[in-house]
Amino acid sequence: MKLLLTSAGVRNATIRAALEDLLPRPVADCTALAIPTALYGHPWVGPGRNAWNFITGTTDHHMTGLGWKSVGVLELTALPSIPEERWVPLVRETDVLLAAGGDGGYLAYWMRRSGLADLLPTLDDIVWVGMSGGSMVMTPALGEEFVGWLPPDGEDAATLGVVDFSMFPHLGHPDLPDNTEDAAERWAAKLAGPSYAVDDETAFVVDDGAFEVVSEGTWRKLA
Repeated sequence: MKLLLTSAGVRNATIRAALEDLLPRPVADCTALAIPTALYGHPWVGPGRNAWNFITGTTDHHMTGLGWKSVGVLELTALPSIPEERWVPLVRETDVLLAAGGDGGYLAYWMRRSGLADLLPTLDDIVWVGMSGGSMVMTPALGEEFVGWLPPDGEDAATLGVVDFSMFPHLGHPDLPDNTEDAAERWAAKLAGPSYAVDDETAFVVDDGAFEVVSEGTWRKLA
């Protein structure tokens, strides 16, 4: 699987170019599935209007509204009640999975419960485009600062560890006064392995073992 892990979506030409390099065909010829699930677990966004905005592309997150050939919805909370033959072929046939922001632990929980987490290693040619929590789910750890939801049944909500680095998103965002460089350094000091603080104009590209930071903004590799 190829990964484009963003803080706030495909917001600038540099991130857009990185996405286009990962795709097998032009955007207008690619099919996408939107995954809104992470939104439901976050206390600031939740279900309702935010999920509709993400799915329909009516926000400035630049995910579903990029001009795809088609956009469908893959709601992970529904998949455990649906036979795999009804959704697994759909995933395998798509070009891009678009994961909304929200609570990364909630998303990880439902990726496991739905079976999508087990399917990921077989999706060699599909691109995962994550936004905030939809990106952090692929990292080794969220850090306690980003844990907003705990499973009511005691099941595992740990992130998936598909990549070996952790991510502190929305660095310097005017609406998030706690997302400072000092806060990012304190967050990183409690984690094992490499970690990065990135603003909303920055993304990570992971392709066949190669790793690259692409940015028109600010980012830092932390200790």
